[in-house]
Amino acid sequence: MHIVLPDAVKKIIKLLESKGHEAYAVGGCVRDSIMGVTPHDWDVTTSALPGEVKEIFDHTFDTGIEHGTVTVRMYGESFEVTTYRVDGDYEDGRHPKEVTFTRSLSEDLKRRDFTINAMAYNDERGLIDLFDGAVDIESGIIRCVGEASERFSEDALRMLRAVRFSAQLGFDIEEDTKKAIKELAPTLSKISAERITSEIIRLITSPHPERMETVYDLGLTAVFFPEWDEMMNTPQNHIHHCYDVGHHTIEVMKRVSPEKTMRLAAMLHDVAKPICKKTDPKGEDHFVGHPQLGADMARDIMRRFKLDNATIDQVCCLVRHHDERPIPTRRNIRRLMSRVGKDHMPGLIELKRADVYGQSDYKREDKLSELDEIEKLYREIISHDECVTIKDLAVSGKDVIKAGFPRGPMIGRVLKELLNMVIDDPSVNDRDLLLKKINEWSKN
Repeated sequence: MHIVLPDAVKKIIKLLESKGHEAYAVGGCVRDSIMGVTPHDWDVTTSALPGEVKEIFDHTFDTGIEHGTVTVRMYGESFEVTTYRVDGDYEDGRHPKEVTFTRSLSEDLKRRDFTINAMAYNDERGLIDLFDGAVDIESGIIRCVGEASERFSEDALRMLRAVRFSAQLGFDIEEDTKKAIKELAPTLSKISAERITSEIIRLITSPHPERMETVYDLGLTAVFFPEWDEMMNTPQNHIHHCYDVGHHTIEVMKRVSPEKTMRLAAMLHDVAKPICKKTDPKGEDHFVGHPQLGADMARDIMRRFKLDNATIDQVCCLVRHHDERPIPTRRNIRRLMSRVGKDHMPGLIELKRADVYGQSDYKREDKLSELDEIEKLYREIISHDECVTIKDLAVSGKDVIKAGFPRGPMIGRVLKELLNMVIDDPSVNDRDLLLKKINEWSKN
């Protein structure tokens, strides 16, 4: 099997070999190349010790030298070059107690997580595949190197990584690997929120966000996302629904764009339904207030996941407003845009449309037609540059102060009242008219 290595990687390998060392491209870049995917990063593994690597190359950085990794600059790009190593005991399920360097490639490959990530390649020796990783790629299988329970005991995050790889690649998880995950799932509690979140974001933005069900089935969400388990166990007995909350959510996730904010909003839009659920005497379920409570819960969950504030705010906005159904008139849509924010409207419409497709087909065409009309009106409002925010007003807080209003909350109240007028009738967003109105109010 021939893999086309970038010139910089060839050069790094050649220089290492010229000094009597072994060197190979290794890991994900080899896996991706075999699958016909252009790798994002190229990593090199070598028998050379970190100090020896630094002596060979002119431009290096000690990015992870305690674990044998030196970053080498070559042709203007950075490449991680890591010494063959053997990990010591993992006492905390996260980090090896010690790292021992070795001159044996096979020993290095044995410590890696999955067979598809445990292959090495260089042009002279070709593919080194000691654990049938290429066969597993051909079969579409995620399988641990050696004993699955040992690999997961070394680093519990590997259990979540198994599902993440299955989602990204569309592969199945091998049965013994799944069995070990189920047994060791509680040990995921040893892993930091940041590391878990990194894997979850990659999973939900993959081509297969429905693999969140696998995370649940294997007992992993119970450790870091118990709200998901509640959703998976909450029926929706109502004419508008044909799935429980969890499977409805999965259908919505599949139908929004594979971008972090949209997939998070889809994942969390109904998170409060298990708490809000009420069943009427006819046996129908209702979830009054779930968008508002859901926004609060989503904020708490995303803070627990250590996500950034900008993402949290945008997702919470979409969750809070996802169930609003204004009658599609220009005035009503201007009001919705004012509440939601112009920038959030495309995402809200996308989420609402996906939400409809995740429900039963009862009145689906009517709901979709209504959304089409809302989107049409939104685009018309944008194209006519109609005022929907205080920043769009023809006057500012300085004008209100100049008219004699005292500095403080009153300024905001005046501007908000002006905005209400303009949203009702965009034609009054005229500087002279608004200044006249401000002056009239200042005299009362």
